[in-house]
Amino acid sequence: MNRLETKKKLEREDILRLFTTGCKTEEDLCVGLEYERLPISVVTREAVPYGGDFGVCNFLRAFAKSENWDYITDDYNIIGLKQEHDTITLEPGSQVELSVKPEKTIFDIKKKIDSLNKFMAPILDKYNIKLLEYGVSPLSTHKNIHLIPKRRYKIMAQYLWGILSDVMMRETAGIQGCFDFKDEADAVRKFNIANKLTPFMTAMFANSPIRGGVETGYKTFRALSWLNTDNDRCGFCGKMEEDFSFDKYVDNVLKSPVIFINREGMPVPIKGKINFEEFMSSGFCDFEAEIEDFKLHANLYFPEVRLRNFIEIRNHDCVGKNMKYSMLAIYKGILYSEGAISEIEELFKEFTYRDFAELRYNIPKSALQAKIRGIEACEIAKEILYIAEKSLIEKNTCEEKFLEPIKELTLEGLCPADVILRNWNGLWGRDVSKLVKYLSE
Repeated sequence: MNRLETKKKLEREDILRLFTTGCKTEEDLCVGLEYERLPISVVTREAVPYGGDFGVCNFLRAFAKSENWDYITDDYNIIGLKQEHDTITLEPGSQVELSVKPEKTIFDIKKKIDSLNKFMAPILDKYNIKLLEYGVSPLSTHKNIHLIPKRRYKIMAQYLWGILSDVMMRETAGIQGCFDFKDEADAVRKFNIANKLTPFMTAMFANSPIRGGVETGYKTFRALSWLNTDNDRCGFCGKMEEDFSFDKYVDNVLKSPVIFINREGMPVPIKGKINFEEFMSSGFCDFEAEIEDFKLHANLYFPEVRLRNFIEIRNHDCVGKNMKYSMLAIYKGILYSEGAISEIEELFKEFTYRDFAELRYNIPKSALQAKIRGIEACEIAKEILYIAEKSLIEKNTCEEKFLEPIKELTLEGLCPADVILRNWNGLWGRDVSKLVKYLSE
C-alpha cells in the first residue's frame, strides 16, 4: 500500500514539469492523429459486440497473430494491441481507435494509416466487420451496446453525469489532432487559437445526423452528446485569456473531481468525493497523491482542447473521404505558422469568450449555418480554410492537397452531414443499409 507517512508529497512543480518536457524546436514539430471508427456488422448493420465468435476481441486476436502485434490487457482481457509506437485500442463501446507515432508530415501519417488499414481489411472481412468513418452508431444505441471489460470504463460509466454520457461513451467516434509547441508562450497561444477554432471545425466536419436508424434533427449528434456529459470536466478549459499559462491549466484540472486512482494494479474508486487539489493537500483514506495519479486524472479531464506535453484537439466527428487529413492540414497550416496565427487572431478579435461558448452550443443542430454575432459560421470557416491553405502553400510541402475534400464542401456551405441528409431524405429512402453502404465506400 502507498501510505501517507511513507510517500513524498506531490508538489505543483512536479506536475508542471509534465508540460515543460514537451517543448520542441521548430525543426522537431510533428503532427499526430488519433482515429476512432465504429465496428458495424456487415450482416445486421448493428454495432459489433466485444465478445462472441465474430466479436471485436476475436478480431484483435486474429490481427495480433497475423501481424505480430502485442496484446494490451486489463485484468487478462484484451483491450488493444501495440507495436512499437503504434496502438489499436478499444473505446468503451468497442469503437476501434488507431493511434500512430507523430510524424513531420501528413503524408507520413497517411502512409502509416493506409498500411494498417490494408493489413486489417482481410481480417475484418473474415469477421464481417466494417469500421465506419462516422460520428455516431447509425442503428444500435447505448442500451444495446455493452461496455468492453475494462475496469476503468465501468467506473467512468457509473460516475459520469449528463443525460447523454452513455451515448458519448458507447456510441460515438471522433478524430483528434495532436500538435507540438516550442515553449510555454507558444503553447498558450496555440491553445487559445485552437479553442477558438473548435466550434467552426466541429461544424465543418459534422458527420452524425442519423442515429438509432432515424434522423435526429442534429447534424452532429456526437457534439450534442459531449454538450450533455459532465460539465465538471468537459467544454472549454479556461476562458481564452491572453495570460493563460500551464499553471492556470493545471488549476482547472486540479479543481475537477477525482473519479478513481490506481493502486497495485487495481482501481480505487473516489467517485468525485474530493477534487485533485484536495487529494494533494489531504490525501484520501490511506493514499497520498502521486504523479501517476495526476496523469490518470488529467486523462479523465475532457476539454475541447487538452494540454499535455503537446496540444490535443478533440472535437471532430469521425469522417471519411480522407477528410481526417483535411483536419490535420487546417491545424498544421495555422498552428505552425506565425503569419497564419496572426491572421486568425485578427479574424477572431471582435468575438468574446461568450460568443464562442454560445456558438459551441448552436453548432450540433445547425453546423455551418449556426451564427456568431449574426455571421454564419460558414463564412468564418471559408476564411479559416483560405488562411490554412495559403500557409501550407508557402511551406512548399504539397500538404495543401489534403484540404481538397473539405474545401469542396465548405465552399458550398455544406458539411458531411448535409450530404447524408440530402441522400437520406432522397435516394436512400431513409434506409440505414444504404447509409452504411455509403459510409463503407
